[in-house]
Amino acid sequence: MDFLQLTDKTILIFGLANRKSVAWHIGRVLSEAGAHCVYVVQNEQLRGVAAELLGNAEIFVCDVEHEEQIARLRDELALRGGRFHGMVHSIAFADYSDGVKPFHETPKKAFLQAMDVSCYSLTALSNALKDLFDPDASVVTISISTTRMASESYGYMAPIKAALDSSLAFLAKSFSRFSRIRFNAVAPALLKTSASAGIPGYVDSYLYAEQVIPRRQAVRTEEVASAAAFLLSPRSAGINAQRIVVDAGMSINYFDRELIERAMRP
Repeated sequence: MDFLQLTDKTILIFGLANRKSVAWHIGRVLSEAGAHCVYVVQNEQLRGVAAELLGNAEIFVCDVEHEEQIARLRDELALRGGRFHGMVHSIAFADYSDGVKPFHETPKKAFLQAMDVSCYSLTALSNALKDLFDPDASVVTISISTTRMASESYGYMAPIKAALDSSLAFLAKSFSRFSRIRFNAVAPALLKTSASAGIPGYVDSYLYAEQVIPRRQAVRTEEVASAAAFLLSPRSAGINAQRIVVDAGMSINYFDRELIERAMRP
């Protein structure tokens, strides 16, 4: 039974870097559901990596920091022909090369670059590719489970993800003038990905999250991918401008008795 109704649907996926990428897991779930996945990676080196992982899949290149590359991608996809029934925006970048700083010391250049790549790119890509989307297409971005918790290791990326979440409502509204295209986010708790491993202090936060989550096991990337596949499918047609939190119940369990006893123990 084709429950998700994704058979023969074409989905455009941004952000694949390796086998641990959220984008790779989403593509795998979609392919198993019968969808045809078209991938966009940042550069030629990653195209080679993707080709080894994906075999004969269609792979394009676009660095979203450069407007001319977004325009070139639009033209290349237009020449390809066909419509996209969905788009996955799994793109984020922050420069932590100078280490973790107090939030009020966030460098302007680093903040604006992260905002451009991690947030504005969703709007830029949606606008550039709007004529290539099916009228009922679904756009899904990857956010985080909460932007209200001041994680010192995650730093300035949380406010940027908050801006990403807010942009969903505005994109959904403006696109409603000419289509039924939906914009939603999957918002996972801490994941074990290559990108997250580069965040100072992330590993300790990840291990702590496993203690807070009721099942004592962190969120798995394939769980995030399954939620994304649902949002990309016609089965979620009534969901628009929303974020689905995938945290395995972490947000309900901060006052777990065992954690309190451990913290208060002399």
